[in-house]
Amino acid sequence: MKNPESGSAAPGGLTRLRATVRDQWDELSAAERTVAQYLVSAPAEQVMFASAQELGTASGTSNATVVRALQRLGYAGLPALKRELAADFTSALAPEVRLKQRIAHVGQDLQTIWNDVFDETQDRIDQCRRLTGADALQQAVAALADAREVLCYGVAACELAARHLALALGRIGRRARFVGATGFALADPLLSLAQGDTVVIFQPGRPLSELTVLVERARSVGAKVVFVTDELGEAFEERVDAILTAPHTPTGITNEALTGLVVADALLLALTTLDETRAVEHSHQLTALREQLLPPREQRSRKA
Repeated sequence: MKNPESGSAAPGGLTRLRATVRDQWDELSAAERTVAQYLVSAPAEQVMFASAQELGTASGTSNATVVRALQRLGYAGLPALKRELAADFTSALAPEVRLKQRIAHVGQDLQTIWNDVFDETQDRIDQCRRLTGADALQQAVAALADAREVLCYGVAACELAARHLALALGRIGRRARFVGATGFALADPLLSLAQGDTVVIFQPGRPLSELTVLVERARSVGAKVVFVTDELGEAFEERVDAILTAPHTPTGITNEALTGLVVADALLLALTTLDETRAVEHSHQLTALREQLLPPREQRSRKA
């Protein structure tokens, strides 16, 4: 069984929850037992889409009691439980069925929709902060600090974070390129990967074959690898230089790239502080180039 702190989602989430409640029952307080009993008896999809506050209200306790009960049961928090439950639904239900469930949950109440999006966003960001330690962040920054070039890899929903990191690295004076190719098309960008480079991979959970090829190519040429993931850390931890945990969405309510973007911004700020002079100079050059690209009339108005 994988440690819930790793952010890994395992099949049979509801079965594991029920078994854990049975095993830990004597260790739970009366209020925690109330929460645990509600979690194992409520429909799994209802738990998946609920906030801690909603679960506290439904169980007649509080959001703090819900969080404590989950931690006593061995979960890092509500998002960790949701991801394990979501794994069952992802494998058993078609995407359009899961979409119908999300729509049925939020209904048409705008305040509910607003709250659900912000609640899940906060849960994911809080867990992202908690699951990546200072050592992992330091290892990632060290791998990037002296890189000749950074290759930022991401496909589908992960493309957004990878493109963002590549673009922003260039703006602070560091060579970077985005790669989002799959299949045979990936061979060309891998050909120029060399010693002294660093690869940053954004991929939360799907074990694409391209990831193994990319990591092995980096190892063979002496390039470093930083992996931003949720479920694949354990599978790649022995083959990469740093793993940063970015929890993905258990419900599909929030964007998959959300936590990857936050991790990218943390890396960017750290690298900016390491070489402030270079970052400031390139920012100045970027501003100057933008001004030259303005229409002549806007250039004159700015000078005036």
